[in-house]
Amino acid sequence: MTRRAAAGFARLLPLLLIAAAVAVLVAAALIAACGGSSGSPSPAPTATVTVTEEPSETPTGVATPSPSAAPAHTTISLYFLRGEKLGVAERRVPETTMPATAAVKALLAGPVRTEQRAGLGSAVPAGTRLLGLSIDDGVASVDLSSEFDSGGGSLSMTARVAQVVYTLTRFPTVRAVEFLIEGEPVAALGGEGVVLDLPQRRGQWRGFEPNIFVEAPGVGAVIASPFTLSGTAMVFEGSFLARLTDSSGRRIVHVVMQASRGGPERGRFSKEIPFSTSSRRGTLIGFSQSMEDGSRQDEVRIPVAFAR
Repeated sequence: MTRRAAAGFARLLPLLLIAAAVAVLVAAALIAACGGSSGSPSPAPTATVTVTEEPSETPTGVATPSPSAAPAHTTISLYFLRGEKLGVAERRVPETTMPATAAVKALLAGPVRTEQRAGLGSAVPAGTRLLGLSIDDGVASVDLSSEFDSGGGSLSMTARVAQVVYTLTRFPTVRAVEFLIEGEPVAALGGEGVVLDLPQRRGQWRGFEPNIFVEAPGVGAVIASPFTLSGTAMVFEGSFLARLTDSSGRRIVHVVMQASRGGPERGRFSKEIPFSTSSRRGTLIGFSQSMEDGSRQDEVRIPVAFAR
């Protein structure tokens, strides 16, 4: 290098050093802005998704139906026995277009454990099967297996007939019931010779109705306010008391019921009863009071659940 070139380089050296320092500072700033000191590429930005259990809403503010909504159901009433008289159970079964068939099948199967704990039993022999059911012009023809004709004395035979007649005539399309056993019309049932040669109506079996016969709600019913208390009664002056209590026995509501006729005749009663409770379960109690000492008579207790 010539002396002149060396002198020129000496003059440029401070400028080169300053430029190099500036380049280092700029590079450091760029690395810091990219979020790291390594030369690897920074990760792509991610979206945050929030999941909520609350139902979505339409622009009008109405919640859309939940996909897990309760399935549709059909409510059926089954006429079992409480002692030697009829007692009603109410069940919800999967929705069906043949509720009468579903009701008879459930009746033949007998009361479930909760209904048994409420005092309900059955005179229908175990193993009885429904072979066929048709309804024509208000008459239900019910074909039962041979077990229905087996065992039991006069009370058992007549009680089982009453159970079937009441269960089927609960439907507004049925006024009477004719019986078949294994496809053959029945003239008389069992060794006791219970005559069934004509279609059977409720009026022929009124003796199985208790003095206070609550048909709705039945054992196991799910009730909301107001609910309808209905049935028949044969009590003094047609008057009796109804009380709804919660699961701890506290009174929710107490009403006086009035049947259309007083004893010794039987009258119908029906009344809408409003109530309010935070309890999930309770008991509906119907009873008359003795004119002599005020004690309860003809008491019936019906366990129910409260709609939420």
